[in-house]
Amino acid sequence: MDGAVGVGSLVAVAAVALLAPLVLGLLPRLLIPQVVLLITGGMVIGPHVLGLGTPGDVQTLADVGLGFVFLLAGYEVDLRLLGQDAGRRAVAAWFASLTLALSAVALLAAAGLVRAFVPVALGLTTTALGTLLPVLRERDLLRGQLGRYLLAAGAVGELFPILGIAVFLGTQSKFTALASLGGVAVLAIVLSLARRAVRPGGRLATVIEVGQHETAQITLRGTVLLLIALIALTDRFHLDAVLGAFLAGIVLRRWAGRSAPVLESKLDAIGYGFFIPVFFVYSGMSLNLPAIAEAPLRLLLCFALLLACRGLPVLLVYRGALPWRQRTQTALVTATALPTLVALTEIGLRNGTMLRENAAALVGAGVLTVLVLPALAVALHRPERTAALDSSTDAGGPHPVPAD
Repeated sequence: MDGAVGVGSLVAVAAVALLAPLVLGLLPRLLIPQVVLLITGGMVIGPHVLGLGTPGDVQTLADVGLGFVFLLAGYEVDLRLLGQDAGRRAVAAWFASLTLALSAVALLAAAGLVRAFVPVALGLTTTALGTLLPVLRERDLLRGQLGRYLLAAGAVGELFPILGIAVFLGTQSKFTALASLGGVAVLAIVLSLARRAVRPGGRLATVIEVGQHETAQITLRGTVLLLIALIALTDRFHLDAVLGAFLAGIVLRRWAGRSAPVLESKLDAIGYGFFIPVFFVYSGMSLNLPAIAEAPLRLLLCFALLLACRGLPVLLVYRGALPWRQRTQTALVTATALPTLVALTEIGLRNGTMLRENAAALVGAGVLTVLVLPALAVALHRPERTAALDSSTDAGGPHPVPAD
């Protein structure tokens, strides 16, 4: 009987995962990321609305989906951006955001609204650029000067909160925190050495090269094994797999070499095709809707804090690099936070470091930022002005900025 219940929940989750892209395909003017529909669908089929599914029935699959979120985020990050002007400004803006977030949430903690202010503060510093990439590409926001600064800000907004999650949320003590980071360092070394151990032209290299296609799919199966092993390690030794999954994605891109585009397409297929949608639908099912209904002002407060803590530093730090309009667009995009925010609140709930009502308010505020802020950024875009700026400057360091 329990098996039937589990299968029924999985059917409902799979139906939501299918309907979300269909709705976006049928309504092309609906400029919202798919993740919003997945979470909303999870809320509808969850225990607080229709009751068609139970979160616990799909939690294991959702855990793998969580790992894929960070694995693919790491796979997309180009660390070379951090050494450029765009990266340096992104780092400065993030630390300014963290300072604002810690100060604001400390006041909330003193007022008794927050139990542990570090997890909530980290949530206010995240950016959902990976989720917004399809919309930004379609609207031509990733070209030239603006695109470089948006990508750098998004990379920092994903990487740094993940480091914070690994240290403050994924571990229970300083010793286990060091053990977790040490384990991640060992993982990076092992993955790097493993590539060198495969001699080009050798039998093993040939087997891997041939076996990455058709029925064998060796590289894909190896990646999935690595990810599941990280999750199992977390459960067994209470270490943190989030940073490990993120770093594994970064190292895998280098490890794959010429096969990187092929492996990326396969990871996208298995991750975005199944496991990641399951995670986001599960997150919607787990969302505490009664808590949001009881305190809707908490959600609006979180939305305002996301916009202020992430947006205001961008307007100041990017002076001299971007004109006012593009600074505003960058502020709106960097203040858009959902996937990492969902993952962070889920980890915080499991570790008992975050109040359930705050987790619900943060995720609800994240959904609101995805619905509102990207649309405003797109509305501010002026392609002809961007083209004029790009044609008058080279592709190197900072660009001249016209008067606001």
